[in-house]
Amino acid sequence: MSGHVQIGEVAERTGLSLRTIRYYEEVGLVVPSARSQGGFRLYTEPDIERLLVIMRMKPLGFQLEEMRELVELLEASAGELSHQQRHRLAQLHDEVQQRCEKLRSRLRTAEEFAATLRRRLG
Repeated sequence: MSGHVQIGEVAERTGLSLRTIRYYEEVGLVVPSARSQGGFRLYTEPDIERLLVIMRMKPLGFQLEEMRELVELLEASAGELSHQQRHRLAQLHDEVQQRCEKLRSRLRTAEEFAATLRRRLG
């Protein structure tokens, strides 16, 4: 099975735990492209890319259904998207921007606190 890698390599390449990858399979976010004769999960590059996209959504607080919807929209070619799907993608883009700003704000607050501790130590 050329071009396929086992779950351990996928975990190593993505930084996700085996448990997390199996969970994402269980909830239908990613499905191994194949199984070895021994029953091991086998993944392709597109499977790994999908996991990386999911991993990037996690800190933004997306729920599983939102992740599934967004991944499906991202995997469709631009020409395949209906007007409604394009509109939904634009809504999700705006939401991602808002969530990123909230994270930046939280990071600024955390950095201010770290600076307070540095001053206290220094």
